[in-house]
Amino acid sequence: MMRAAAGRPCSANRSSPAPLERELGARPGLGTPGPRGLFLLPVTLSLEVSVGKATDIYAVNGTEILLPCTFSSCFGFEDLHFRWTYNSSDAFRVLIEGTVKNEKSDPKVTLKDDDRITLVGSTKEKMNNISIVLRDLEFSDTGKYTCHVKNPKENNLQHHATIFLQVVDKLEEVDNTVTLIILAVVGGVIGLLILILLIKKLIIFILKKTREKKKECLVSSSGNDNTENGLPGSKAEEKPPSKV
Repeated sequence: MMRAAAGRPCSANRSSPAPLERELGARPGLGTPGPRGLFLLPVTLSLEVSVGKATDIYAVNGTEILLPCTFSSCFGFEDLHFRWTYNSSDAFRVLIEGTVKNEKSDPKVTLKDDDRITLVGSTKEKMNNISIVLRDLEFSDTGKYTCHVKNPKENNLQHHATIFLQVVDKLEEVDNTVTLIILAVVGGVIGLLILILLIKKLIIFILKKTREKKKECLVSSSGNDNTENGLPGSKAEEKPPSKV
């Protein structure tokens, strides 16, 4: 039974040819012949190797650094072979090499070129981790470090990923002054806009209340004028009762 890696679709296992393929044979460059003269495209195998999102890293001379590497395979693996290599402008060498028997066993180192290197990964519980730690860094350690993986269960398919290490005297401190100034200016502008909106709403509210008071005064004043001038609805229109 095939085990699928999380989030990756699995293709059919092509380790043994199908009956139809054995009967009709395969034509080079055309894939596998299918029923009625149709040809099936070659299956894409699933081995992948990753060294993480950051492919350029910096470390201080004399310290240690973790070089990450993980792999995944939709088909699982048996007797998987891995190695780390170092490559600079004037040197190339294999740093560490080993095998992993199956998914229930940890990596076994078969070759190690430098005692400063330690394999810290584990392949149990589907971690598939073959990361290494390089201690006591030197400036000459600057270069490309490549993690190679070969999976016999996928017809010895190979894949690799590279990370570039730069060993420096000290890590440069990032000057955030400009960023802080920009954030302060943007925050000030936003605060000013909010203050202007609040003042605008307050002024509109005051003007509205003032207009309402003026309207009440006009209505009251108009009623008093009608009373004094004897207009309809005023007290002057009222007549005293006639005497009998």
